[in-house]
Amino acid sequence: QTGPVIDMPVPASFNDITQDPSLENYIGWVWYEKEVLLPRRWLQDDLRVVLRFGSAHYYSIVWVNGVQVVEHEGGHLPFEADISSIVQGSPGIPCRITVALNNTLTPYTLPPGSIQYMNDRTRYPKNYFVQNIRFDFFNYAGIHRPVVLYTTPSVYIDDITVTTTSSERVAMVQYQVAVVGSTHYSLSLSLRDQEGKVVATGDGPVGELKVLNPNLWWPYLMHENPGYCYSLEVKMQAQVNGALLEDVYTLPVGIRTVHVTSSQFLINGRPFYFHGVNKHEDADIRGKGLDWPLLVKDFNLLRWLGANSFRTSHYPYAEEIMDLCDAYGIVVIDECPGVGIKMLESFGNKSLQHHLVVMEELIRRDKNRPSVVMWSVANEPASELPPAAYYFKTVIAHTKALDPSRPVTFVTDANYALDRGAPYVDVICVNSYFSWYHDPGHLEVIPLQLTTQFENWYKTYQKPIIQSEYGADSVPGLHSDPPLMFSEEYQKAMLREYHSVFDKKRTQYVIGELIWNFADFMTNQGTTRVLGNKKGIFTRQRQPKAAAFVLRERYWKIANESSCLPPVMKSNTLFL
Repeated sequence: QTGPVIDMPVPASFNDITQDPSLENYIGWVWYEKEVLLPRRWLQDDLRVVLRFGSAHYYSIVWVNGVQVVEHEGGHLPFEADISSIVQGSPGIPCRITVALNNTLTPYTLPPGSIQYMNDRTRYPKNYFVQNIRFDFFNYAGIHRPVVLYTTPSVYIDDITVTTTSSERVAMVQYQVAVVGSTHYSLSLSLRDQEGKVVATGDGPVGELKVLNPNLWWPYLMHENPGYCYSLEVKMQAQVNGALLEDVYTLPVGIRTVHVTSSQFLINGRPFYFHGVNKHEDADIRGKGLDWPLLVKDFNLLRWLGANSFRTSHYPYAEEIMDLCDAYGIVVIDECPGVGIKMLESFGNKSLQHHLVVMEELIRRDKNRPSVVMWSVANEPASELPPAAYYFKTVIAHTKALDPSRPVTFVTDANYALDRGAPYVDVICVNSYFSWYHDPGHLEVIPLQLTTQFENWYKTYQKPIIQSEYGADSVPGLHSDPPLMFSEEYQKAMLREYHSVFDKKRTQYVIGELIWNFADFMTNQGTTRVLGNKKGIFTRQRQPKAAAFVLRERYWKIANESSCLPPVMKSNTLFL
């Protein structure tokens, strides 16, 4: 009825699916539609039917059978709608789900962007415009994560919040449970270990579980059994119109503590050194769409590499990725989509209020994850601008109010003396590309410039520092000796210059190093980008460059120096 349509897989970005160049770079509204037939048992009055989106980029409006059910702004976090009243009156009739999706970025979105109209009629067609962005990755669009229909009773568990404290022999698991639909209900809780044994029980919406001789959640390479999670089963029962309703939810719980001093990052009271990567949700054909084989491949590469951590640069990653981080003991700096905040108008109240909502959504989703040890509220903002002080003071205070249990940071590339947001963070995360964007080709300047960078930041703020980005582009198979830019040899040489400084400073106050990037990824076209950003230590197809072996040797050496693992875990082998 609306004209030509094409099949579109979900989850996936729509950009690379066809041979149509106009879809590759499309900006504006697209429409998705699908019909499903619901089971008849779902149409009972005592059930809620919920439509949930893992994420859709960027602005979504959703209808069911022509009735609008939800709007959502933001491309990286879940949203849902109760559609019970629409579908329960129509048994046997297909449920038609329609989604209008717009990927336009403005100064007030997160990430921000701007639309520029080209009005010179001698050079551009009428109504010609481009989407300008201030971040270096492709603005893929589409329904990127799973869309599911699920049911709950009309009285249901809406939210669970868990925090943990521990000593050598005793751990306490504090919980809060929110129930919606009735004020008359009972709650029972059981905490089970990985063998299924019940180790603690409780009841009521607020309480504390005591665990004797707990198995703590440890990062990968910090313990012989990393990523240990208990299972917290929460059971709700309520009487409604004479019927017993029951809702059960099982939540993985990792018992661990996080603490930051002026020079250390402590997990379970032990110093933790981040030796990891920055990543992107990015791959051939599917763009940012969730892809399980690629996901598992990436985690096998992370463990082969000896990486114990990554930052979700520059947006929240899929829940399936976070699940594996919890299970494997991969530590996460969880970053919101606050990338490219460069324009003055992006620091106004409209942007600020949306940023606060995004942090609420992110923390609600990831607050119970043991792998998440720190929130990052932005990447490389124009934090030297005067409004940045109030902006980041407000965002960070709001984040800490929502979750007092974790430190908060943002990632900066500003001058240490001019950064107006740095006073409010718990950990300094700094990006620098000496001998690449600065003094390109001059590897010899790295030791002095990097040392000066660290000393200036620490002297000013007396906070631990993570080198949150560093790296160089390398074209696979391009070789040069002596090393020249874009060769694999230059990428290796740059890494080694940085590493020599890291080794001196990690005994003092540098608490981590995250290479940019784990793998090559797509960007907008430009004269400095040959089919994307080539700073990966792996290609986009996940094949190692020479730098991957340099990093692997380093990370396993650091792990062996600092861990208390038995010898079998200290070999450079992959454990599946």
